[in-house]
Amino acid sequence: MAERWTNTALLVIDMQNDFIEEGSVMQVKGGRAIVPNVIRVVELARQRGILVVWVVREHDPKGRDVEIFRRHHYNSEKVGPTVKGTVGAKLVDGLSIREEEDYKIVKTRFSAFFGTHLHSFLQTSGVTKLVVAGVQTPNCIRQTVFDAVELDYPDVTVIVDATAAATPEIHTANILDMENIGVKTPTLHEWSEEFA
Repeated sequence: MAERWTNTALLVIDMQNDFIEEGSVMQVKGGRAIVPNVIRVVELARQRGILVVWVVREHDPKGRDVEIFRRHHYNSEKVGPTVKGTVGAKLVDGLSIREEEDYKIVKTRFSAFFGTHLHSFLQTSGVTKLVVAGVQTPNCIRQTVFDAVELDYPDVTVIVDATAAATPEIHTANILDMENIGVKTPTLHEWSEEFA
Protein backbone atom coordinates (compact mmCIF):
# COMPACT_ATOMS: atom_id res chain seq x y z
CA MET A 1 0.00 0.00 0.00
CA ALA A 2 2.77 2.50 0.89
CA GLU A 3 4.36 1.96 -2.54
CA ARG A 4 1.27 3.53 -4.07
CA TRP A 5 2.22 6.85 -2.45
CA THR A 6 6.00 6.89 -3.04
CA ASN A 7 5.74 9.30 -5.97
CA THR A 8 3.41 11.67 -4.10
CA ALA A 9 4.19 14.89 -2.25
CA LEU A 10 1.96 16.88 0.07
CA LEU A 11 2.43 20.64 -0.30
CA VAL A 12 1.35 22.44 2.89
CA ILE A 13 1.11 26.08 1.90
CA ASP A 14 1.38 29.16 4.15
CA MET A 15 0.04 27.63 7.37
CA GLN A 16 1.86 30.35 9.31
CA ASN A 17 0.72 32.49 12.23
CA ASP A 18 0.45 35.69 10.20
CA PHE A 19 -2.03 34.03 7.82
CA ILE A 20 -4.06 32.18 10.46
CA GLU A 21 -4.05 34.12 13.72
CA GLU A 22 -6.79 36.60 14.57
CA GLY A 23 -5.83 40.24 14.09
CA SER A 24 -2.97 39.79 11.64
CA VAL A 25 -3.11 42.13 8.65
CA MET A 26 -2.67 39.04 6.45
CA GLN A 27 -5.22 36.84 8.22
CA VAL A 28 -7.22 34.54 5.96
CA LYS A 29 -10.66 34.53 7.58
CA GLY A 30 -11.30 30.84 6.85
CA GLY A 31 -7.82 29.73 7.89
CA ARG A 32 -8.36 28.97 11.56
CA ALA A 33 -11.21 26.56 10.79
CA ILE A 34 -9.06 24.29 8.60
CA VAL A 35 -6.13 23.86 11.01
CA PRO A 36 -7.41 20.52 12.43
CA ASN A 37 -7.91 19.15 8.91
CA VAL A 38 -4.45 20.25 7.79
CA ILE A 39 -2.98 18.55 10.87
CA ARG A 40 -4.87 15.36 9.92
CA VAL A 41 -3.74 15.54 6.27
CA VAL A 42 -0.11 15.77 7.44
CA GLU A 43 -0.61 12.82 9.82
CA LEU A 44 -2.13 10.68 7.04
CA ALA A 45 0.65 11.64 4.64
CA ARG A 46 3.33 10.65 7.12
CA GLN A 47 1.60 7.35 7.89
CA ARG A 48 1.73 6.48 4.19
CA GLY A 49 5.25 7.66 3.52
CA ILE A 50 4.18 10.68 1.46
CA LEU A 51 6.84 13.37 1.26
CA VAL A 52 5.68 16.47 3.17
CA VAL A 53 6.84 19.76 1.66
CA TRP A 54 6.27 22.88 3.75
CA VAL A 55 5.83 25.93 1.55
CA VAL A 56 6.23 29.12 3.54
CA ARG A 57 6.72 32.81 3.07
CA GLU A 58 9.70 34.40 4.78
CA HIS A 59 10.29 38.02 3.88
CA ASP A 60 13.01 40.58 4.27
CA PRO A 61 12.30 42.92 7.23
CA LYS A 62 12.20 45.92 4.86
CA GLY A 63 9.83 44.18 2.44
CA ARG A 64 12.23 44.40 -0.48
CA ASP A 65 11.18 40.94 -1.70
CA VAL A 66 7.42 41.44 -1.31
CA GLU A 67 4.88 42.08 -4.07
CA ILE A 68 4.45 45.80 -4.78
CA PHE A 69 0.87 45.82 -3.50
CA ARG A 70 2.01 44.53 -0.07
CA ARG A 71 5.06 46.72 0.50
CA HIS A 72 3.11 49.28 2.51
CA HIS A 73 2.95 46.72 5.35
CA TYR A 74 6.73 46.99 5.73
CA ASN A 75 7.11 50.77 5.81
CA SER A 76 6.16 51.38 9.43
CA GLU A 77 7.71 50.87 12.83
CA LYS A 78 5.89 47.53 13.15
CA VAL A 79 7.37 44.31 11.84
CA GLY A 80 5.79 43.31 8.53
CA PRO A 81 4.00 40.01 7.94
CA THR A 82 5.97 36.75 7.74
CA VAL A 83 9.36 38.34 8.27
CA LYS A 84 11.97 35.62 8.57
CA GLY A 85 12.60 34.63 12.19
CA THR A 86 9.46 36.23 13.63
CA VAL A 87 6.57 34.53 15.42
CA GLY A 88 4.34 35.49 12.50
CA ALA A 89 6.47 33.44 10.10
CA LYS A 90 6.30 30.29 12.25
CA LEU A 91 3.88 27.47 11.54
CA VAL A 92 0.64 27.54 13.52
CA ASP A 93 0.42 25.44 16.67
CA GLY A 94 -0.08 21.77 15.89
CA LEU A 95 2.07 21.78 12.75
CA SER A 96 5.80 21.18 12.73
CA ILE A 97 8.54 20.35 10.29
CA ARG A 98 10.34 17.08 10.83
CA GLU A 99 13.83 18.05 9.74
CA GLU A 100 14.90 14.47 8.98
CA GLU A 101 11.88 13.63 6.78
CA ASP A 102 10.21 16.78 5.48
CA TYR A 103 11.37 19.49 3.12
CA LYS A 104 10.86 23.26 3.32
CA ILE A 105 10.58 25.69 0.42
CA VAL A 106 10.61 29.45 1.01
CA LYS A 107 8.67 31.54 -1.49
CA THR A 108 8.08 35.25 -1.85
CA ARG A 109 5.22 35.14 -4.34
CA PHE A 110 1.89 33.30 -4.68
CA SER A 111 3.14 30.21 -6.49
CA ALA A 112 5.35 27.71 -4.72
CA PHE A 113 7.05 27.19 -8.08
CA PHE A 114 7.81 30.83 -8.92
CA GLY A 115 11.41 31.76 -8.16
CA THR A 116 12.05 28.57 -6.17
CA HIS A 117 13.65 25.20 -6.85
CA LEU A 118 10.48 23.26 -5.98
CA HIS A 119 9.99 21.74 -9.44
CA SER A 120 13.61 20.56 -9.62
CA PHE A 121 13.40 19.12 -6.10
CA LEU A 122 10.17 17.24 -6.88
CA GLN A 123 11.62 15.86 -10.13
CA THR A 124 14.78 14.57 -8.46
CA SER A 125 12.61 13.07 -5.70
CA GLY A 126 10.55 11.15 -8.29
CA VAL A 127 7.33 13.00 -7.47
CA THR A 128 4.60 12.98 -10.10
CA LYS A 129 1.53 13.39 -7.88
CA LEU A 130 0.77 16.44 -5.74
CA VAL A 131 -1.67 16.91 -2.88
CA VAL A 132 -2.26 20.48 -1.69
CA ALA A 133 -3.47 21.89 1.63
CA GLY A 134 -3.26 25.34 3.22
CA VAL A 135 -4.18 28.94 2.46
CA GLN A 136 -5.34 30.85 0.62
CA THR A 137 -7.40 29.32 -2.15
CA PRO A 138 -7.57 32.20 -4.68
CA ASN A 139 -3.91 33.17 -4.36
CA CYS A 140 -1.18 30.76 -3.27
CA ILE A 141 -3.21 27.55 -3.59
CA ARG A 142 -4.63 28.39 -7.00
CA GLN A 143 -1.38 29.76 -8.45
CA THR A 144 0.63 26.77 -7.23
CA VAL A 145 -1.97 24.35 -8.61
CA PHE A 146 -2.20 26.09 -11.99
CA ASP A 147 1.61 26.08 -12.24
CA ALA A 148 1.69 22.37 -11.37
CA VAL A 149 -0.77 21.65 -14.17
CA GLU A 150 1.27 23.84 -16.55
CA LEU A 151 4.38 21.86 -15.56
CA ASP A 152 2.54 18.66 -16.53
CA TYR A 153 2.14 17.03 -13.13
CA PRO A 154 -0.37 14.35 -14.16
CA ASP A 155 -2.15 14.09 -10.81
CA VAL A 156 -2.93 17.17 -8.71
CA THR A 157 -5.31 17.04 -5.75
CA VAL A 158 -6.60 19.88 -3.57
CA ILE A 159 -8.19 18.82 -0.28
CA VAL A 160 -11.23 21.12 -0.26
CA ASP A 161 -11.74 21.23 3.50
CA ALA A 162 -8.02 21.56 4.23
CA THR A 163 -7.79 24.73 2.13
CA ALA A 164 -9.51 28.06 2.76
CA ALA A 165 -10.16 31.59 1.58
CA ALA A 166 -11.56 34.78 3.07
CA THR A 167 -15.11 33.61 2.34
CA PRO A 168 -16.75 30.29 1.41
CA GLU A 169 -17.93 31.83 -1.88
CA ILE A 170 -14.40 32.78 -2.95
CA HIS A 171 -13.15 29.33 -1.92
CA THR A 172 -15.87 27.51 -3.88
CA ALA A 173 -15.42 29.61 -7.03
CA ASN A 174 -11.69 28.90 -7.09
CA ILE A 175 -12.17 25.19 -6.38
CA LEU A 176 -14.51 25.03 -9.39
CA ASP A 177 -11.89 26.73 -11.57
CA MET A 178 -9.32 24.13 -10.51
CA GLU A 179 -11.75 21.26 -11.14
CA ASN A 180 -12.23 22.64 -14.65
CA ILE A 181 -8.54 22.05 -15.43
CA GLY A 182 -8.61 18.46 -14.18
CA VAL A 183 -7.63 18.91 -10.54
CA LYS A 184 -9.15 16.44 -8.07
CA THR A 185 -10.97 18.08 -5.15
CA PRO A 186 -11.91 15.52 -2.49
CA THR A 187 -12.80 16.28 1.10
CA LEU A 188 -10.41 15.10 3.79
CA HIS A 189 -12.73 12.17 4.51
CA GLU A 190 -12.86 11.17 0.83
CA TRP A 191 -9.09 11.46 0.49
CA SER A 192 -8.51 9.45 3.68
CA GLU A 193 -10.75 6.69 2.30
CA GLU A 194 -8.20 6.19 -0.48
CA PHE A 195 -5.89 4.87 2.23
CA ALA A 196 -8.29 2.11 3.23
